[in-house]
Amino acid sequence: MKLPFTILILLFGLSITSNGQNDDPSVLTLKWTEEDRNYLLENLIRSKEELIEETQNLTTQQWNFKGSPDRWSINQIVEHIALYELIFMNAISVALQKGPVPNFPHYAPDSLFVDQDPYGLKQNKTTDFTKPFSITVPLGNNEGQDNLTWLLKMRDESIEFIQIDKRNLREYYINFGPNVHQKCMMIFVHTDRHIRQIKKVKAHEKYPK
Repeated sequence: MKLPFTILILLFGLSITSNGQNDDPSVLTLKWTEEDRNYLLENLIRSKEELIEETQNLTTQQWNFKGSPDRWSINQIVEHIALYELIFMNAISVALQKGPVPNFPHYAPDSLFVDQDPYGLKQNKTTDFTKPFSITVPLGNNEGQDNLTWLLKMRDESIEFIQIDKRNLREYYINFGPNVHQKCMMIFVHTDRHIRQIKKVKAHEKYPK
């Protein structure tokens, strides 16, 4: 016997919700803990300090050295980190303005965002994440130290945000993907990857001494 469509809808709704709550055991409602806060602060500060150390007292020639014409200079790498930092911060700001989404049914594990490449897509180029635009491709027109100053200003604002915010950052989502806590993880993971790139530039046999 076929059930009326309206009854089917009601039965389906009852299987999913009870008093407005999702009963699916795969749905997680996690809190943003002080341990989470300290984890982000430790790594945002650590990666900031490592970047400063790797770019300290560089000459103009060192800032702009390229191992080959198709490679980025340290200046361009730092500019790229700053461009992505701006993208990350904008995404976080939009997510916070949209409001929390408790009981989000597609909660991803933190481990997905500590990979060396955001989303685990190792074959993607940096421009793949901003198509059809190439805003993450650095021009290298600014002085290297200026790019660093710009980047550090934004990083300090991110650190201050993590230090003082009281919201559950695991309930705010960026385009139904990572939550704000995970997006903040991506900030330092992205920086770490490009610090390794800077070290490779400095290890080149023709790098100015």
